Amino acid sequence: MSHYFINDSTLDSNIKSYDVEINSIPFRFFTDRGVFSKETLDYGTKFLLETIKLPEESKSVIDMGCGYGPIGLYVAKSSPEKHVYLYDVNERAVALAIKNMKENEIQNAEVHQSFLFEYVNVKADAILTNPPIRAGKPTIFRLYEDAYLKLNRGGLLYVVIQKKQGAPSTVAKLESLFGNCTIVDKSKGYWVLLAKK
Repeated sequence: MSHYFINDSTLDSNIKSYDVEINSIPFRFFTDRGVFSKETLDYGTKFLLETIKLPEESKSVIDMGCGYGPIGLYVAKSSPEKHVYLYDVNERAVALAIKNMKENEIQNAEVHQSFLFEYVNVKADAILTNPPIRAGKPTIFRLYEDAYLKLNRGGLLYVVIQKKQGAPSTVAKLESLFGNCTIVDKSKGYWVLLAKK
């Protein structure tokens, strides 16, 4: 079965685009079959971006599981003083994120293919993720474990996840890793969580 966390070379391409404002900043995003939320910006991502507060000293940011790029590209466009690294395992998503970075004239970001943090060679002051739930809990928990290792001291991990898809177990996992986890906000079954290293 094809889904966005794998590469499916047999899937036909049908590139579309949509326009959206995130916190009053306009974007145009190109999407395609085989990527997450291809019709419009999903509620969880929108809620995360309306909720996060990245301090000025967070200069390097990772968007893990970036899809076609809305989280990382929003951070880059809204905070030109930051450098944002976007990663995804899905080749099509990576190509779209690069296309969307150019379309939205973003200079302070870069996009790479990686299974979780396998090819991530940088450390960050903040990591943001709308984790790929369909990949399964072992993969999601590995994402959190690797994120902890890739954060600088004092770094922040923001996660958006639905309660019914594992938010309580994510809280417990992050508390075990970081020694803390704050539920920043809740909306329509989604929780935005923050853990500090």
